Amino acid sequence: MSDRRGYYTVDEVRAAEAELFTRVPAGTPMRRAAFGLAGVVVDELRERTGAVVGRTVGLLVGSGDNGGDALWAGMFLRRRGIRVEAILLDPERAHRAGLAALRAAGGRVVERFGAVDLVVDGIVGISGHGSLRPDAAKVVSAVKVPIISADLPSGVDPETGAVDGPAVTAEVTVAFGAYKPVHALAVPRCGRIVLVPIGLRLPEPGLVQLDPAAVGAAWPVPGPADDKYSQGVTGVCAGSAKYPGAGVLCTGAAVVATSGMVRYVGSDTEVLQKFPEVVASETISDTGQVESWVFGPGAGTDAAARDRLAQVLATELPVLVDADGLTILAKDPGLVRDRAAVTVLTPHAGEFARLTGAPAGADRVAAVRKLAEDWGVTVLLKGRATIVASPGKVTYVNDAGGDWAATPGSGDVLSGIIGALLAAGRDPGWAAAAGARVHALAANLAAYDGQDAGAPISATPLLSHVRDAVRVLREAGKNLPAERARREARS
Repeated sequence: MSDRRGYYTVDEVRAAEAELFTRVPAGTPMRRAAFGLAGVVVDELRERTGAVVGRTVGLLVGSGDNGGDALWAGMFLRRRGIRVEAILLDPERAHRAGLAALRAAGGRVVERFGAVDLVVDGIVGISGHGSLRPDAAKVVSAVKVPIISADLPSGVDPETGAVDGPAVTAEVTVAFGAYKPVHALAVPRCGRIVLVPIGLRLPEPGLVQLDPAAVGAAWPVPGPADDKYSQGVTGVCAGSAKYPGAGVLCTGAAVVATSGMVRYVGSDTEVLQKFPEVVASETISDTGQVESWVFGPGAGTDAAARDRLAQVLATELPVLVDADGLTILAKDPGLVRDRAAVTVLTPHAGEFARLTGAPAGADRVAAVRKLAEDWGVTVLLKGRATIVASPGKVTYVNDAGGDWAATPGSGDVLSGIIGALLAAGRDPGWAAAAGARVHALAANLAAYDGQDAGAPISATPLLSHVRDAVRVLREAGKNLPAERARREARS
């Protein structure tokens, strides 16, 4: 089992394909991809209709290799007794060998589909950029059955996952040879993603997603020699009389994320009422032993708050800055830029724009990497696909698997989780990515809570399901070598 899933740029995939072409006969990679695609279509037909033979599949065929993949897949489907209809969106540039193979197998070229059970999207591949052209968009809009995309949903950018016009929304996307960034950044467009190996030799990826089992195997839990201090003490400076909930959510998340001690500095009296195990201090200077700090949620943005943030950042400890703390940094970035100790910033889209002076834009990965390099910090940009970048290190991405965490106070919980992982000595990039994984799972567990249908949640039930999320991931990680997972978490 791999500790992480890699996502590869178009240039990396093209280079790997060029190397593959030197080792195998011409046409072999396309037929491997098409055979895998056909297998997924067969599985979907069986799952959805209970039958394969006699069913009908439509092909949306563009020019070039992506259309060739669809045409060759159609040939394999015909061999399984499936009727195949193909719409050629650019007949003059359709893949000749693939089209000949489909016709020889009994597939039909049509102007419009009849009664089809599934449609294969082979309009454009990883070389395509921009939205669907009007003729293709019109055909796609007329499709009323599930779509299976070849390599990526047409109209979605392969590198950024961005959509700037008409595009395919797939039920299933069959990735050929390697996962591409689109498969992490645009999961709602991709649907379920299936990888079909075709023999590529790939480099170390620059964009990765942690395997859930690896997160569970490396999650800090107490050992026989541990006590309340040895597992990491998290300092939290959050909440206020004006925003008491922020302190409760952030501090509570640090409490439930690990077994280490949590110390609280602030004026939020509800924190101790909700979590009596927390040790409170009046000021940062008299807090005692601390291995990391979390600053910001509900902490205020006045001069006193700025002084408290400066005091925290003057330490040599890891510091996570969120919410109000980010507002302060946007006005005074000198507090944190090129700080020697570990610093983690966790902005949402609006806070990111305030920090940088501009929105992240379509290429969120590049934007996060740039801020991390410019400021010398680890940056977590929140979203359905969370991006985590650290200077000179691998970039993490985490698809949440749902949108339930889009609720007030959710970010306060995330900050507390990551702060506790930092106190436990975890690498800042890994801590942010693993914290995002647990946070997203907790939101999904809270939304469903044993039910078949999800329901909107608030941050409080999300917090109450953090332990459940850790338990689920630790169960998944039981068979993963723990030492390998721990090395990953300290990389």
